[in-house]
Amino acid sequence: MTDNQLIFRSFSSGSSGNCYYLGTSQWGILIDAGISARTIQKNLREMGLDYANIMGVLITHDHADHIRAVGTLGERVHLPIYSTRAIHDGIDRNYGVREKLRTSQRYFEKGVEWELNGMKINTFGISHDSTECVGYVIDYLGQRFLIATDCGEPNLTMEMYISSANHVVIEANHDEQMLLNGPYPTYLKQRILSPKGHQSNFVCGQLLAKNWHTELRNVFLCHLSNENNDPDVAINTIKDILLDEGIMPGEDLFLTALERTKPSTIYTLNENIIR
Repeated sequence: MTDNQLIFRSFSSGSSGNCYYLGTSQWGILIDAGISARTIQKNLREMGLDYANIMGVLITHDHADHIRAVGTLGERVHLPIYSTRAIHDGIDRNYGVREKLRTSQRYFEKGVEWELNGMKINTFGISHDSTECVGYVIDYLGQRFLIATDCGEPNLTMEMYISSANHVVIEANHDEQMLLNGPYPTYLKQRILSPKGHQSNFVCGQLLAKNWHTELRNVFLCHLSNENNDPDVAINTIKDILLDEGIMPGEDLFLTALERTKPSTIYTLNENIIR
């Protein structure tokens, strides 16, 4: 692995907590910090890294499963915490963040490109019932990486970025029948199915099939529900939709589901499909 190869690893992906690493073998960024700072550090050290190698933490939105450790990372570890002003305001109001951010906030404007250590970063709005929610599009050395978690419903900007991305991390939260027949109360089912809720396997598959292109190499399904989904169900649902459009998972793209509570494999992202 060379020092400038782009690598990706999920530390956790689901309602229990979300945190992702993107960078090289020498430095990188975190996207969300919804698990403990100690666990994040443990996962980094397994990669030969530590907090000193992290350039910043990018936050998608202000729900607890995405921001649980931001106070510790920002105020004790002294990592810059990047998000929009609205999301930072939501973090400040969130009772789950015991240590409030005072010196570590860094602001960007949604939809305006900015740069961090050679990474060009764009953001787009996502429909979700948080103060504000953004997806990230990160360009580095000719590779475009997109992450969109907690997607109530797709939008045209998200589709535009998928249609130009090489590597996509995208929500496949639930199987609709499992959700409708499952134990959740009606109000919670309605919230999940609403335009500001979570994206189903079926909608995810349709979105990928509609916007697939020959340079889309790797797709990582994130934020799978423990009660209303299963990795095999998610992968098979999306695989069937892609096959119907003549897109061959394993040949035209790599498709996998990220673990909910365990760190993933360390994926080296390059121009080839991960095998």
